[in-house]
Amino acid sequence: MTSVSLPSPPALAPLLARGALLSPLKRPRPDAGHPRVRLVLPRLRIDQTRLTAYERVCGFGAGEDTLPVTYPHVLGFPLAMRLMSDRRFPLPLLGLVHTSIEITRHRPLPVAGAYELAVHVDRLTPHRRGTEATVVTEARDGGELVWESHSTYLARHGTSGAASPEAVSSGPASPGAASPGAATPGAASPGTVLSRVGVGDGAGAPLADEGRLPLPVLDEWRLAADIGRRYGTASGDRNPIHLHPLTARLFGFPRAIAHGMWTAARCLAAHGTPEAVRVRADFRAPVLLPGTVTFAADGTRFELRGPGDEGRLHVSGRVEALA
Repeated sequence: MTSVSLPSPPALAPLLARGALLSPLKRPRPDAGHPRVRLVLPRLRIDQTRLTAYERVCGFGAGEDTLPVTYPHVLGFPLAMRLMSDRRFPLPLLGLVHTSIEITRHRPLPVAGAYELAVHVDRLTPHRRGTEATVVTEARDGGELVWESHSTYLARHGTSGAASPEAVSSGPASPGAASPGAATPGAASPGTVLSRVGVGDGAGAPLADEGRLPLPVLDEWRLAADIGRRYGTASGDRNPIHLHPLTARLFGFPRAIAHGMWTAARCLAAHGTPEAVRVRADFRAPVLLPGTVTFAADGTRFELRGPGDEGRLHVSGRVEALA
């Protein structure tokens, strides 16, 4: 795999526009080729103003001297968008769904550090509803791998039969491969890119925790209508489905929806995470804004649901301390 160093993070808006224009030309399938390149930011430093805005909107303690567990994903998102908007990436960006993320933090990341950030497409995998891509983001400090994530993105299309468990990969399968969630108006939907970045939809595999007793509800959150705009400003992800009811309606949503990664970050901020930790979030259904959700958790699992005993499951996840 070829490594390409970039002097600074690419701007997101032109990448999203290019990805949208190229989307009708894409023919997704699990055995297609994909970019065999690793994009690298060799010495990335943290913008404290942007970080503070992110901490506030997600509920993390402001002014901490280490990064929130989800923040490197925000730093790497422009690199991921550059890869997924590339002509060689076979899945259409328009309608692509962010279905899950697994993050491993090997040790805390000081805010004052300078990090090498790298992103690559690991593999394409058959899925019962189409083709799924796994995108890997890694952060290194002085050559040491300190943080990594595996995000899955689903392109829905017709399939010839049951999905194979085998993956088409540029290398060995990563430990973070996983299931989806997506978004079509009227159906539960996970985290999409462009037409619905960051939702959740029930498109994923059955939950490993199905059949267990419900998690205890710890809190109820009333979400303001401007959460999407605030998170978009802090993260750079200004997808129109998150910003305003009028722009969300263009893509079939009755109101703006929360970013999937905001819901995951908000849950992890409330749950808390050990210094060395592996976390996973599956995006199951979109959260309409404004709205009310309930946060439920125990020692290792968490959920975000709609109000009431039978509220729709929006996000499910796990927190595992590492030795």
